[in-house]
Amino acid sequence: MSIVMSIVGIIVLLAIGFLFSKHKKQIRLRTVGLALVIQFLFGGFVLYVPIGQEILFAVSNGFVKLLGYVSEGVNFLLGFWLTDASNVGFVFAFKALPVIIYLASLISVLYYLGVMKIIIRGIGGALKAILGTSETESLSAAANIFVGQTEAPLTVKPYIAKMTESELFAVMVGGLASVAGSVLAGYIGMGIPAPYLIAASFMSAPGGLLFAKLLIPETEKSVTFVKDGEVDKDDAPANVLEAAARGASDGMFLVLNVAAMLLAFLSIIGLINGILGWFGSLFGFDGLSLTWLVSIPFRYLAFLIGVPWQDSTLAGGIIGIKLITNEFVGYLELSKYVVKGENGVFAAWEGIQPITGTILSFALCGFANLSSIAILIGGLGVMAPNRRADVARLGLYAVLGGTLSNLMSATIAGFFFSIGGGVA
Repeated sequence: MSIVMSIVGIIVLLAIGFLFSKHKKQIRLRTVGLALVIQFLFGGFVLYVPIGQEILFAVSNGFVKLLGYVSEGVNFLLGFWLTDASNVGFVFAFKALPVIIYLASLISVLYYLGVMKIIIRGIGGALKAILGTSETESLSAAANIFVGQTEAPLTVKPYIAKMTESELFAVMVGGLASVAGSVLAGYIGMGIPAPYLIAASFMSAPGGLLFAKLLIPETEKSVTFVKDGEVDKDDAPANVLEAAARGASDGMFLVLNVAAMLLAFLSIIGLINGILGWFGSLFGFDGLSLTWLVSIPFRYLAFLIGVPWQDSTLAGGIIGIKLITNEFVGYLELSKYVVKGENGVFAAWEGIQPITGTILSFALCGFANLSSIAILIGGLGVMAPNRRADVARLGLYAVLGGTLSNLMSATIAGFFFSIGGGVA
């Protein structure tokens, strides 16, 4: 049944994209079709093919070990609180979040050394050659695998002002279809399976381009051609130490932002749940909550992408909460069904079926939510003030594109899990 629903889900997601397409006659089947093929084949390789599973498992293990080194700094600063059982409430705030600072600093160093540029150029060039997308949107899509929705466009900053509407939209959708590598560490700290998060990050590049070009196909001639050395380097770090320091500083701002959003969103959700619970009790209904309300429309969507019907209400609620708040809140909800093993990493699912946990791990792995529209307007608006109005106008459309991309990755993951795949 799950196999059939996964196939139906893929068709439905493509149909939704086509239904909302602005220029249906201009859709390039080569771009859309090959993007889906890449997304599907990559998912199949790392989730079903034995050697692909081994590679993904090795990469995820290496990534987890890399993150483990943050304990050196955390234990030095907060060792007492992390070893005192009475302070378990501090574990997420002072153990999961600091990993973001560490990884942001490391990524900054890799950028300075040119390692990230080589990787992004390679992936972006491959996407351009296969899909026929422009170099700017391909580079931005590749960058989004590793960095966030405000950092990735910096790779094509000089060209944003002259981008076509379709190119600008592709940059926006790419940012919302993915997550930053630094916050990926925070999700792993919650117990979400690292292999699935890494696979979802790579699948977001073709997935984002797929739905960007399905929703707003190219109707203009691109005038942006990337040249080596043309990207602004006036503000580049002077040396590797400054790069590490800048990355740590950026990571700190990100941690404060994440902590503030979680504090605000979780508190507001708690308030709403309290009000709804009181109201429901007046009519003898004790289960009324915000999660239950948003699960009503989204449970059918969850079922369509392969979630078993008995888990569809729960899954729909988590997907809906993520869309109206952010992915951190969604993953916090999902983490309630995770059994952690050694070093606090994922060991098993509890209370939900494994396929449900797999699908949700992929479905939540993106910045596609309503609050991200403001981040896009702020980030891209500074880089190209003349495009601020365009970004605002396309914001909701970009959230739709990013969400469809995440759901497509989740559906593909569910398909391969149903036929015996999966590595977590």
